[in-house]
Amino acid sequence: MDYLQAIVLAIIEGITEFLPVSSTGHMIIASSFFGIAHDDFTKLFTIVIQLGTILSVVVLYFKRFFQSFDFYFKLLVAFIPAVVFGLLFSKKIDALLENPVTVAISLLLGGIILLKVDDWFSTKTEVTSNQEISYSTAFKIGLFQCLAMIPGVSRSGASIVGGMSQKLSRTTAAEFSFFFSCSYNVGRNS
Repeated sequence: MDYLQAIVLAIIEGITEFLPVSSTGHMIIASSFFGIAHDDFTKLFTIVIQLGTILSVVVLYFKRFFQSFDFYFKLLVAFIPAVVFGLLFSKKIDALLENPVTVAISLLLGGIILLKVDDWFSTKTEVTSNQEISYSTAFKIGLFQCLAMIPGVSRSGASIVGGMSQKLSRTTAAEFSFFFSCSYNVGRNS
């Protein structure tokens, strides 16, 4: 990887991380385009710059990170499905990570779903704050989050769709997704 490639990948990460699109998927396609996708340094670089975005979420929501311990237990419950699925399907997930066609298809399908999600769930809003999220709702959102193990499926997009399917407002689903991103990305990258 040269400096220009590193800058391009960093810009892609910075632009896509806070959108409900897969930043990892976009970086896989870009690194495949550059011919550096299989390089171990590229894989390490991808992980390191994603840790930087986790820190930005912490800074952005610093005061809100000191919510009740109950909220953190809900995040832990939401994380459980990802741990189970990750352990069961880690070899298949790793194989899919090497395939830019899988990523491109997932990005396309995810975009179509995101265009329709408001039509499907916007009139059913009942939960308007993170404190109102139940443990079973957190677990169900975690199940949706498992879809993000398919390269190209947006982690935030999957959890926002999962939250809205559980009658969370769009804002509450997005906020839960941001908090959840810290636990999910730290767990995935460790």
